[in-house]
Amino acid sequence: MASERKVQEKKLSVFEKYLTGWVSLCIIVGILIGRTFPSFSVWLDKMSIAQVSIPIAICLFFMMYPIMVKIDFSQVIKTGKTPKPVLLTLFVNWAIKPFSMFFIASFFLGVLFRPLIPGTEIIRGQEVPLYRSYISGAILLGIAPCTAMVLMWSYLARGNDGLTLIMVAINSLTMLFLYAPLGGFLLGVNRMPIPWQTIALSVLIYVGLPLLAGYFSRKQIIKKKGIKWFKEKFIHQLTTVSIMALLVTLVVLFSLKGEVILKHPQSIGLIAIPLFVQICFIFAIGYVLAKLLGLTYENAAPAAMIGASNHFEVAIATSTMLFGLASGSSLATVVGVLAEVPIMLMLVKICLATRNWFKRAPEFIPLGRREI
Repeated sequence: MASERKVQEKKLSVFEKYLTGWVSLCIIVGILIGRTFPSFSVWLDKMSIAQVSIPIAICLFFMMYPIMVKIDFSQVIKTGKTPKPVLLTLFVNWAIKPFSMFFIASFFLGVLFRPLIPGTEIIRGQEVPLYRSYISGAILLGIAPCTAMVLMWSYLARGNDGLTLIMVAINSLTMLFLYAPLGGFLLGVNRMPIPWQTIALSVLIYVGLPLLAGYFSRKQIIKKKGIKWFKEKFIHQLTTVSIMALLVTLVVLFSLKGEVILKHPQSIGLIAIPLFVQICFIFAIGYVLAKLLGLTYENAAPAAMIGASNHFEVAIATSTMLFGLASGSSLATVVGVLAEVPIMLMLVKICLATRNWFKRAPEFIPLGRREI
């Protein structure tokens, strides 16, 4: 029995176990670099092609590729056996989440906190109120369901990892078609400049490219090395690569935002509040609907989390390409990273505390406890 439990218990790496601490450390380091070496951001800004930051693009690719290469697309057709979780995530992610984010962000940043957000900035030659830039960053977060970190949240919550990967695959494919139209529409409602080609290009670069690379490299690696080597050796190493890429990205992003954050620390709190409300709201909708649909806990937890969590990698990259590294919109997407990690860890705790509300799949009942 002891050996069985040992196999059942998954071991978290030092990066996974203390992720919140690592994120906080990288944010502090990034801010210090930005404050101490202001020329660093100027140098980074020059390393771009067609408004695409090369350093950030590289980091985001290595953040996304390890997730995409895990996806077995041949399993997507088997979702007919368990369509409810997938349909639930598609409904919440694309019919509710983008619009709830727009209304929540508009209420808090455009109405309630508007007197606290003075000033304007120049976006593509137009003078734009700063609060609208913050709302735009929230919009870009809201139209991007998580397809990366949700695998971590599902793992920590003892969810169905296989189904989570399938939902990730389907939402990644859906994002390729819906991200640009929804983003353009809601940014237009927010009266922001809308470069449609840039939105579409960002989705292709930051979702399509790692998706294609993951698909074809997976086939070749399994063909040459076998599925056992792929799962036990290759994937194991990539998990660390993905988290390291996230941490390096945070250092780079916050080094670019260090001066702005130090000058406007109140903006961080103002932006974080609507993001907190949105994440909890979407999670509650997904979790309650999962209960009403009769899903097992192992399917309900990731189904609720994939909507609550945001694909901040794509949001950050898109905002950078659309409005620039120094824009209020980009600041809002970076605050999304800062706020999301502790909030999602809180939701993981809630899931674990309420798992008895749901029926359990026998094959997922743990032999021992997995604590976070």
